[in-house]
Amino acid sequence: MDDDLITLVADDIEDVPAPSSAWVVAVIDDDPAVHEGTRYALSNFMLDGRGLEILSAYSAREARALLADRRDVAVIMLDVVMETDDAGLLLVDYIRRELCEETARIILRTGQPGQAPERRIIVDYDINDYKAKTELTADKLFTSLTASLRAFQQLKRLDETRRGLEIIIDAAPMLLDHKSMQRLAEGVLTQVASLLNVAVAGILVLRESEEAEARFCVLAGSGCYGHYVSRQPAWPLGQEVHPLVEKAFAERSHTFGDHWSTLYVHTSSGSEIVALIEADRALSETDRALIALFTSRLSIAFDNVILYEKLQRANTDLEQRVIERTAELIRANRRLAMQRSDLRRANSFKTEILGTVAHDLKNPLSVILGRAEMLADIIEIDATAPEKRPQMRAQVEHIRTSTKRLTAMIDSLMADAMNDAHDITLRREPVDLAALAREVCDANRPLAGSKGQSLVYEGPDNLYLCGDTERLREALDNLVSNAVKYSALGGEIRMRVSRETGGPGAAQGPELVCAVADNGPGLSPEDATRVFGRFQRLSAKPTAGEGSTGLGLSIVRRIAELHGGRATAESDGPGQGAVFAVRFPEESVALL
Repeated sequence: MDDDLITLVADDIEDVPAPSSAWVVAVIDDDPAVHEGTRYALSNFMLDGRGLEILSAYSAREARALLADRRDVAVIMLDVVMETDDAGLLLVDYIRRELCEETARIILRTGQPGQAPERRIIVDYDINDYKAKTELTADKLFTSLTASLRAFQQLKRLDETRRGLEIIIDAAPMLLDHKSMQRLAEGVLTQVASLLNVAVAGILVLRESEEAEARFCVLAGSGCYGHYVSRQPAWPLGQEVHPLVEKAFAERSHTFGDHWSTLYVHTSSGSEIVALIEADRALSETDRALIALFTSRLSIAFDNVILYEKLQRANTDLEQRVIERTAELIRANRRLAMQRSDLRRANSFKTEILGTVAHDLKNPLSVILGRAEMLADIIEIDATAPEKRPQMRAQVEHIRTSTKRLTAMIDSLMADAMNDAHDITLRREPVDLAALAREVCDANRPLAGSKGQSLVYEGPDNLYLCGDTERLREALDNLVSNAVKYSALGGEIRMRVSRETGGPGAAQGPELVCAVADNGPGLSPEDATRVFGRFQRLSAKPTAGEGSTGLGLSIVRRIAELHGGRATAESDGPGQGAVFAVRFPEESVALL
């Protein structure tokens, strides 16, 4: 009868290995007869074309090891009283709390219902069904197991859906972050495998337009299809793959088969992507729904990469145009620099000529003015020809007026020359003073050689300060050219760069010094007091008849002062040569 109780059977039932797709049921009871009766009653059980794989544990301890090892158990038939009166209840707590197994259905079976009140057990211990062993007939066992498996199946689908949605949500930022089409394609195949939770082999193909077959491109491949990525040309594919991919492009829709599935994505930029997936099982309805949701978000990711690559190409073109334009600007800059150099040389020549003319004209004009004053005095004293005295006074006054006017004009020219010579601004940058001194020596060595002089540099290879390279070059050049101008023919000139402790007049601390020593006429006491003045002519004369504006050393002093330093001149007296130097306090100009 259908309502008979489950009883032990005499014959041993041989365990037959269940297929991998069978429902897994765990029977946990310390009574072997319960295990045998359950197997007998459920020997022909089938649900959705799947049979049962029944696992047995005869104590709560065995059950813990079994359930920790097998995480695919769908239904657990559990006895309450085993080693202890509450062994089954403690096992439920272990399953739910420690194993965090929430989908497996638990049917509690007890032979002593009074020891575990039904309502409290169902609520407190997350039990899905509660049966006394005396009421579990074959039919009721079948009904209870079927209901539990249905519930497990629904929970499993919900869990898979939840896991799939989490994967899709987590994957979205990662996929959108890709900047390479190939990396994005590889990420898509990886995420599909993770989403389906199966081993997946696949290939992802891009078609950028519908016009020519040559526009097909294999972006990524996994498993047995990985070799297609490096194949040249990558199209057509193999005999099995080619028709499936072409069909997907033609139908423009997803296709799901027992082992093959094709996913179609159309981007707003006009590109089309087909992913061919080969899985070791047919995709469930939940899998298909998740795949459809996942691929619906891929269009944005692919468009993002396509636009990024276009932007990269545009950026590369722009960079090339910038490089070309920069080269043009550099060439223009060089032309301007050459023009500026020419203008500076012309302006320097103009200043020199202006200074020389102004200086050389002022002295004769001073003589003329003095003689005019003397002539006026003589006219007043002379008693002869008193009738001509007014005319003579008028002529003398004309001479004096014209001379004063011309003197004022020369003073204005001298002021202009001085402004050009001293209107100096600095552009500070690291300067190798030693290297700059060597360059100045090299530049002036031909001039010194024309007079049979030797020009020698003494100092370190490098000595840095912070200043204006061109202004410092001008100061050093003035010192060297001045030494060449006043040194005797065949003499020796030495240029020395060093770091020295501060001497008289120096600030506290060491100084960076560039000194030029000559064997010229030296300095007289009078010359030493005015050597750095403006338009000063020294008592000594250039040794080869060179001209002098009297501005060179005053410019040297001005440049030194602008750098926070000073200019010095030392001589042991006339005929003993002289040493002219620029000195810079190290703490204010040395490069840190």
